[in-house]
Amino acid sequence: MTKNLGIGTGRRKTSVARVYVRDGAGKITVNGRELAQYFPQGEHAMMVRQPLMVTANENKFDITINVYGGGCNGQAGACRHGLARALCQVDQENYVSLRNNGFLTRDPRMVERKKYGQAGARRRFQFSKR
Repeated sequence: MTKNLGIGTGRRKTSVARVYVRDGAGKITVNGRELAQYFPQGEHAMMVRQPLMVTANENKFDITINVYGGGCNGQAGACRHGLARALCQVDQENYVSLRNNGFLTRDPRMVERKKYGQAGARRRFQFSKR
């Protein structure tokens, strides 16, 4: 079993991703499946790879990701956040480029909760004058 060089936890919306970086040839596995198979939409797969492109580490590491919760967009964002954090553990020089591209910042936007007496988070029930 190979040793983990870096471990990162990424979060986005309601998704949480645990990312493990090991020495290898650039293979990315998400929940036991290949990246392109798990994220069939190209933009999500590209989103996950962004921290590797920025730090020029595309074919240096094997990455294993366990992600749960939320949808495709949230999971891809969580994977990117976790991978950026893990790459900072691997090499501290990656920090500046990842920070400048905004990959280390946890996106605080969450779904607003539904309030009582309303149809949704902001939508009211129809007003009746009479």
